[in-house]
Amino acid sequence: MSPHDLLRLAPGTPNFSDAPAWVPASLKRAPFVVVRRAVSLTGLIAVGVRGEIRSERFGSWLDPRYVELVLRPEVLRKLKPLMTRKSLPAFALLQAISPLCDATGYVWGPTGSVGFELASGCPTGTQTSDLDLLMRAPERLDRTTAKTLFDALSQAALDHGTRVDMQIQTHNAAFSLAEFAHPGARVMMRCADGPKLVADPWQTSRTA
Repeated sequence: MSPHDLLRLAPGTPNFSDAPAWVPASLKRAPFVVVRRAVSLTGLIAVGVRGEIRSERFGSWLDPRYVELVLRPEVLRKLKPLMTRKSLPAFALLQAISPLCDATGYVWGPTGSVGFELASGCPTGTQTSDLDLLMRAPERLDRTTAKTLFDALSQAALDHGTRVDMQIQTHNAAFSLAEFAHPGARVMMRCADGPKLVADPWQTSRTA
């Protein structure tokens, strides 16, 4: 399992003992957690629970035996929102940029509120939600291609009156497409053991 994967909890999963009061109700409404980027020394999975509002976020650890289903971003991109929800800017943008992302040849998919709603069926996105994306690039993505993709995504987001944020996933870390699209700029790698400012994300990934 990788960061941003959504996990459906199996029936009978124990409550998180250190959870705030809103967590049980949230998991009853939509029994899904998201895999967090963290180092585990115990075999447990670092997960996060999202509530109904942005301030409701809770991080904990999950025993793998309580995972009923794993939904990766690249699977979620094949799912459709409810007819009554597809006109929301983030969902409309997801449909519009699909050919752009497909044309890169890399595996990709939605994360964030859009990914969560597609996985759970629970209305999560709003009129002002951004579209968060993950693209898997185990091999080097050149900056010219990155700049072209970033410009195209940014224009599509502007056309739809919303924002887009794409993370590029290497072997074991991730970074922002927006940062990498600027020639010569170093980028902030999101690693399991914390952030690292690097010039070459793939070299860092291979040696980490």
